Amino acid sequence: MDLKEIQNLIKFVAKSGASEVKLETGDVKITIKTGSDEKETIVQQVPMGGMQQQMPAPQPQQQAPAPAPEQSAADGGKDTPAAAEGNSNHITVKSPIIGTFYRKPSPDKSVFVEVGDTIKEGDVLCVIEAMKLFNEIESEVSGKIVKVLVDDSSPVEFDQPLFLVDPS
Repeated sequence: MDLKEIQNLIKFVAKSGASEVKLETGDVKITIKTGSDEKETIVQQVPMGGMQQQMPAPQPQQQAPAPAPEQSAADGGKDTPAAAEGNSNHITVKSPIIGTFYRKPSPDKSVFVEVGDTIKEGDVLCVIEAMKLFNEIESEVSGKIVKVLVDDSSPVEFDQPLFLVDPS
């Protein structure tokens, strides 16, 4: 695999929105990782001899985190997702997979949870469709839903925050 093919693969992965792609062909092993917050691409090529060569792709400068979005009166002045990660009062429920986020089990049904609902461990919070499979995302914590961080029918990445939960 030559440099031009690798560059084309990187461009394809970046456009597809995938967060990680691994490719192994004979003596070449390539892993491409992209993050939604950081535009980072890692390419690693391993020849058969066992010696590793690393070919980093052009990487943009890492930027300082963007300021937190304005708080709306609807959320009662609760913490934003960025502030919640540092706040021990709220737990962020994150996506375990890449796919499309849905708040309802089907279009004609009501949403699984609303802001203000009390949940317990094992309650279904949403479904994420990945490769034509609908995966129920269950809560790993008990508490009260403070905020829904993703719009219905939106694509989500692995480890993307979905909900803020107040465990008290």
